[in-house]
Amino acid sequence: MTLQIFRTKHIFSHDDQVDHVLKRCLSAWDLAFLGIGAIIGTGIFVLTGIAAATQAGPAVVLSFIIAGLACAFAALSYAELSSSVGGCGSAYGYSYAAFGELIAFIIGWDLLLEYGISVAAVANGWSGYFSNALSAIGMPLPDALTKAPKLGGFINLPASAIILILMGLLILGVKQSAKANNAMVFIKLLTISIFIGIAVFNVHPDNWHPFMPFGWFQTLPDGKTTGVLAGASLVFFAYVGFDAVSTAAEEAQNPQRDLPFGIVTSLSFCTLVYILVAGLLTGVVNYTQLNVSSPVAHALTLIGFNGASALISTGVIAGLTTVMLVLYYGLTRIIFAMSRDGLLSPLFSKVNPKTQTPVRVIVLCGIIMAFISGFIPLGDLAELVNIGTLAAFVLVCLGVIVLRISKPDMERSFRTPFSPLFPVLGMLSCGALMGFLPSITWLRFIVWLVIGLIVYFGYSIRHSKLAKSA
Repeated sequence: MTLQIFRTKHIFSHDDQVDHVLKRCLSAWDLAFLGIGAIIGTGIFVLTGIAAATQAGPAVVLSFIIAGLACAFAALSYAELSSSVGGCGSAYGYSYAAFGELIAFIIGWDLLLEYGISVAAVANGWSGYFSNALSAIGMPLPDALTKAPKLGGFINLPASAIILILMGLLILGVKQSAKANNAMVFIKLLTISIFIGIAVFNVHPDNWHPFMPFGWFQTLPDGKTTGVLAGASLVFFAYVGFDAVSTAAEEAQNPQRDLPFGIVTSLSFCTLVYILVAGLLTGVVNYTQLNVSSPVAHALTLIGFNGASALISTGVIAGLTTVMLVLYYGLTRIIFAMSRDGLLSPLFSKVNPKTQTPVRVIVLCGIIMAFISGFIPLGDLAELVNIGTLAAFVLVCLGVIVLRISKPDMERSFRTPFSPLFPVLGMLSCGALMGFLPSITWLRFIVWLVIGLIVYFGYSIRHSKLAKSA
């Protein structure tokens, strides 16, 4: 057993002690519903319209197919590592096993960006549907309180407020069961079914022409990118969440068998739903009318279904709230784990004796995310999340190849088919999607990584428990 794998197992064992041993109660289908619950959110209800209107037109369907294919390769790699390395650390733990501490820190730092900005981005989508619902009942909020300064407003107040509310809930020790998650998935799927049932009888094929108004890919003078491939880089955000299934490893009844099933099943189902909804949405109204924060509800309003629009807004609000809560919780757990491992300050691994929650981490994350969601538009947030997630996926795919070489005898109840071809294709496709993102997104990502390296070499390398044990 390598030192990295020993350290990884040590982390997970310590998790058990802190959480008083998690109960193994989740079946394979529970994990699949967990993945569906985490994936179906802002991506399908918000970004579909933005990507169609500004980057791909009706060809946003192709963007979803390309992004879904890239995710499929990464999902298979996640499935193999979750069944062999195990633990609830997801890509952070896998990186320890494959690459050692430095890369593990970088991927953990990367995950902080992914989860933190994801919550802020979903809060933006939540705000759009919440504002739409208020308008439907005759109580609209002024634009100054629902838009970021870049979009002509003062602050996106609903987005900031919902994060602060969830912060309070997590401090109190919110517990989600598999049944509650399944119920929320049912609400989301019911909402989507209502839209499909109405849209399928109101499609106008003329709206699909021109099918590819922005072409495959082009860079504008201001540095922004458009086209089907650029759209794929944006709607990739819709798939963020299937990796959350791997964080439930310690609660799965049979993780070696059930985790791969949950990851692959949830991603496959959601990809089909995304393609269907994107096709219908651009067929119901012209793509130029979809650059709004609540395109699904907006489209139904445009074709005269105001009641259904309000109903969908209500269902989406409930669904997005659950997504935010899960991502918020995941963020605090990653920081908690990195702190416990000595890579971040021990202040972040302190648990409140009354609520048994890491209150300091919850409050700090909540304040930062509330600020970000209130003052930064959704499009910028989604692009920043995507580059961080794509980088994590590249490393997970590479991790499969590295462990196949360094630990060929490791038990693998699930093996990525056609390896190393599929992991290599995952690295290439995810890397290519990173290349289609705007240059300003790359600059922000590099700045974030530089800050992380400063933290690591200035603090983490001297306080790491792995270094001390070595």
